[in-house]
Amino acid sequence: MAPSVIMLCFAPLLLLSVLVNARIPGVYNVGPWQSAHATFYGGSDASGTMGGACGYGNLYSQGYGVNTAALSTALFNNGLSCGACFEIKCDINADPKWCHQGSPSIVITATNFCPPNYALPSDNGGWCNPPRSHFDLAMPMFLKIAEYRAGIVPVSYRRVACRKRGGIRFTVNGFRYFNLVLVTNVAGAGDIVRVSVKGTNTAWLSMSRNWGQNWQSNAVLVGQALSFRVTGSDGRTSTSHNVAPADWQFGQTFTGKNFRV
Repeated sequence: MAPSVIMLCFAPLLLLSVLVNARIPGVYNVGPWQSAHATFYGGSDASGTMGGACGYGNLYSQGYGVNTAALSTALFNNGLSCGACFEIKCDINADPKWCHQGSPSIVITATNFCPPNYALPSDNGGWCNPPRSHFDLAMPMFLKIAEYRAGIVPVSYRRVACRKRGGIRFTVNGFRYFNLVLVTNVAGAGDIVRVSVKGTNTAWLSMSRNWGQNWQSNAVLVGQALSFRVTGSDGRTSTSHNVAPADWQFGQTFTGKNFRV
């Protein structure tokens, strides 16, 4: 058979292989399993987990509920990991005494920071000290994977897609010359790396991250309809046009377009 004929025969197979192995556009891909440890905080109703270093405030009203965790320095990434979702299961092979049988898994959203405690050794109380990967889970979530008396357990974890109901929410705080926008309920990657805002009379303006998932702009946007553009850590971008009407007020929350999962 002539070489040109052979190439023609294999070309469809090569194309099929590329299509099968290509990532599905617009869908978040999970990460590899890794090792860490987990403890718990916040009480049996998780009321002690409210607020936190991501700025989400009341986790119940924001839709995060008790499916949350505080991350150690190694995972928190100076707040850029806020909103990321993780699947976690107790490592029963490493701790058969305290892990629940069947190794059930949980999915949590990163909503807080677990600070280091350098007064204690990393293997005896300083669980969140660098470079340890550690999850301080809301107590109800810890009890789904391990016994209360364990206190701390070895776990396996991986990044997964965040599945949220409804759209991305933008809560606009501040005053005339200072706009502080809290971005919540982000699906897909969950954590965001870039936010832009556009008023009726402006171009797209990049916002800077103030803290957690609070993003700021010093532009005067009062009296203009607002659009927002959000980019997740996976590089995907969601644009929500004119989600805030021209008569918006500080303290209000507006809902935009979310990411596909």
